[in-house]
Amino acid sequence: MRFEYPAQFEIHKSEIVVSFPDVPEAITAGADVDEAYREGADALGAALAGYVQEQRSLPKPSKPRKGNVMVAPAPLIAAKLALRLRMRELGLNNVALAARLGVSETIVRRLVDPDHESKLANVAEALAVMGQHMVIEVENNRADAA
Repeated sequence: MRFEYPAQFEIHKSEIVVSFPDVPEAITAGADVDEAYREGADALGAALAGYVQEQRSLPKPSKPRKGNVMVAPAPLIAAKLALRLRMRELGLNNVALAARLGVSETIVRRLVDPDHESKLANVAEALAVMGQHMVIEVENNRADAA
């Protein structure tokens, strides 16, 4: 699973507005390109987390159009999205995953909560007990968006 979506960066008055054609709920702005990119990643993560919490299917990322910039949520948010999706695929609730991990349901609830600062290694461990592993990919910085 790769949670990277094309974003449009448009200059409006004194700010740069970021929107996602595939995720219309994710829209934000920043004072400059760097801030707009960071805010875009946060907005995308929050919107995708909302989809998962509402048990809606995540939109498929479209191919970027000319001028689009690919944006992904923070790694921890992406990992938590993957965890929730895998749990849904396997029909596991928090209690069932907690039993597989040998931890309390409270710990699993925190692992899947996008607002809780879990350790990435703990999310990776939860994915591993469900037959998946995380891959971290590092790319060159994006070109200036606006």
